[in-house]
Amino acid sequence: MRKRSSAVSLLASSLIAFAAANTGLEAGGAQSKTGTIKGHVRLAGKLPGNSVIRMSADPMCSKLNAGKRVVDERVAAALDGSLGNVFVKLDGTFPQTPVPAQPVVIDQRACVYSPRVIGMRAGQTLQIKNSDSLLHNVHSSSSRNSSFNVGQPKAGLVYEYRPKAEEIMVKLACEVHRWMTAYVGVVSHPYFAVSGAGGVFSIDNVPAGTYTIQAWHEIYGSASLKVTVKPGATATAEFMYTAK
Repeated sequence: MRKRSSAVSLLASSLIAFAAANTGLEAGGAQSKTGTIKGHVRLAGKLPGNSVIRMSADPMCSKLNAGKRVVDERVAAALDGSLGNVFVKLDGTFPQTPVPAQPVVIDQRACVYSPRVIGMRAGQTLQIKNSDSLLHNVHSSSSRNSSFNVGQPKAGLVYEYRPKAEEIMVKLACEVHRWMTAYVGVVSHPYFAVSGAGGVFSIDNVPAGTYTIQAWHEIYGSASLKVTVKPGATATAEFMYTAK
């Protein structure tokens, strides 16, 4: 009876091992089939000086900023050349994943768009808020999605926009305050990011494989490179733009 019991146990162990091998399972949990991309964007050459927005063109905007200098973020470069406000995305076709129900938000606060560059999924809702007690208008420029031009004359107003097609980029502008500009990257998958003030970005849970990763900046244009993502590992992507 003991021999039969041992044989049954051995057979059961073999079946478990076979199942694990065919489902990607290992002892202790599921084998990761995704990895992470961590990147850095730099600007080489003579860095442009930070220009200051002339808020005095609208005294209310000056008042909202309490007279403080507001720097133009078109080129958000640190002293070491690290470049923020760069939109990055992976090229390719990926398995469908649910579009987030939570909207992404751009706020008009103290007469600037915040954030200036943002990404979202196609079919997701973008909320454009006015937190200022003065008139803004939001005029979109789009080649693949519907365009709009709406006024928001007081604080608390919210306009919702749901682009359905992938597009890099949708431009937003305020025609009342000409310095106000924002850009929205609309992507059909979740593998995108925007570089922060230190030029750093991260894309998580990327299926293992080799990809082209695209970068976009409003002044310096597009760039691309290849990156290979291995299961459970972190790949690096280093973009270098040249200052104009």
